[in-house]
Amino acid sequence: MNPAEAAGFTVLIPARMASSRLPDKPLADIAGLPMVVRVARRAAQSGAARVVVAADDPRIVEACQAHGVQALLTRTDHASGSDRLAEACEHLGLDGNAVVVNVQGDEPLMDPALIDAVAALLPSQPEASMGTAAHAIATLADFENPNVVKVVLDARGLAHYFSRAPIPHARDHAGHAWWQGAAIQAAPGVAALRGFAPLRHIGIYSYRAGFLRQFPRLAQAPTEAVEALEQLRALWHGHRIAVHVTAHAPGPGVDTPADLERVRALLA
Repeated sequence: MNPAEAAGFTVLIPARMASSRLPDKPLADIAGLPMVVRVARRAAQSGAARVVVAADDPRIVEACQAHGVQALLTRTDHASGSDRLAEACEHLGLDGNAVVVNVQGDEPLMDPALIDAVAALLPSQPEASMGTAAHAIATLADFENPNVVKVVLDARGLAHYFSRAPIPHARDHAGHAWWQGAAIQAAPGVAALRGFAPLRHIGIYSYRAGFLRQFPRLAQAPTEAVEALEQLRALWHGHRIAVHVTAHAPGPGVDTPADLERVRALLA
């Protein structure tokens, strides 16, 4: 990313206090810091001009301010993180062409270089309204796991579709990890697949602020409702999503108490 692009993007971190699996998750202690503060500090290591937490509870704002992190209070009734960030764009008065990167508030190990790469997608691919990231899936178990979201791209690196199902489906080689070198060599008729891998979607997004403000007003897509994947709304309405393919899987996020203990151990 060049300096002009770096100067134009803001990291917004949605933070919601309610969590059925981990109550008060944004304030969970990780190596002496509230998780949302650790996420913000990690994001600040990217090329972002500023990092702002968009919270639904004054306690999150107070915790951020106590550690020198900018935060603002948003409504409590937002249906999704993108809705919360749309309100944050209004509070911050962001220009419609400004690039915003959505870093989830439960990703304390997010790579700052990945934030930069996702931010750089929109200046380099003006036809896209959103940007995101993916990496190659290494195991058949992950490929078949509905909690691992898959994405298929076109030749320009724009998303065709996101799904919880195993896509693309290898009709003639079902049940095989056909993307792995040994399987490719052993299976007849798949030479054309050499070097191709199914991709796991990583939940980080970039938007132009004008599109982000528009997004909550778009009607929900049937595919979005079926798959429970909000990004399908953009595709349904004809918007394009650029995808950065990274060589490395991100560090683990925090959804459950077990996840929290694993991240604590990594950062101890």
